[in-house]
Amino acid sequence: MTDSRNLQQPGRPVRILSISFANGMTLAQVAEIVDREAAAGVDLVALPETFLGQDGHEPEPLDGPTVTTMAALAAKHHTYIVCPIDRCDGAKRLNTAVLIDREGRVAGIYDKVYPYWSEYDVKPPVTPGDDAPVYEADFGRVGMAICFDANFPNVWERLAAGGAELVVWGSAYSAGTTLQAHALNHNFTIVTSTQTCDCIVYDITGQEVHYAKSDDVNVSHVVVDLDRAIFHENFNIAKRDRLLAEHPDDAEQERFLQREQWFVLRARRPGVSVHALAREYGMEELAAYKERSRREIDALRGRAFPGKAQP
Repeated sequence: MTDSRNLQQPGRPVRILSISFANGMTLAQVAEIVDREAAAGVDLVALPETFLGQDGHEPEPLDGPTVTTMAALAAKHHTYIVCPIDRCDGAKRLNTAVLIDREGRVAGIYDKVYPYWSEYDVKPPVTPGDDAPVYEADFGRVGMAICFDANFPNVWERLAAGGAELVVWGSAYSAGTTLQAHALNHNFTIVTSTQTCDCIVYDITGQEVHYAKSDDVNVSHVVVDLDRAIFHENFNIAKRDRLLAEHPDDAEQERFLQREQWFVLRARRPGVSVHALAREYGMEELAAYKERSRREIDALRGRAFPGKAQP
């Protein structure tokens, strides 16, 4: 078991506990690890996809033993928990990630949009989800995705459109740079919890800021700053220079990505929001700049540029 810590503060730090392990553990064993590790003080706990298994198991409802057990731990440790379950909803079976809030209440539900092929062989088969919602936690906007979803950009586009700042991805496998592309394209942080006993964290630039793997159970404690902001040079340089000159104790340029012509700003002290400061100076964040450019260029063209061609 490993315990790794990565600090990326001080603007809006969020303490995340990712626990990764292979199927085969009991609910009691998983609960014991969550109880022990969350006692250190965390804001969110991430667990792997359907960590109690699917094949040979009966799906359970939202008020079944898994969510009930994790809800009690969420309330005990005053933390959010992303709790994946093999869920039944009437006659439907779903591969679900349940977001539980600090009071132990169900705050959000994500049903896997792209189940893997073997999930159609279980009885009853898994029903695909049809949305990728984003939920407002007290520390920021959280989205969820699961395993095979990593291969389908439209899931991640939907999360970005909903304003996700943090995406928690539970999975049976690691995915690696597949996820890096989504973090890079949409400028949100991605944290993983897998059945391959590893954890990856990608930041808003697509940079891997944490990786840890174990042969048994991997426990990763990471702290990510959700108030870092990324900008294109275009139309922002003079505004950035004014902001930094007038707020030297509040904000700083953390990174300059010369080839991309991007830069990252972050707060220099807790309680300061670079997002809010940037708005005051009329700066436009990268995702908003790209979306505005798309809309306005499509308008000049007179039609939207088509997406993937249909067969």
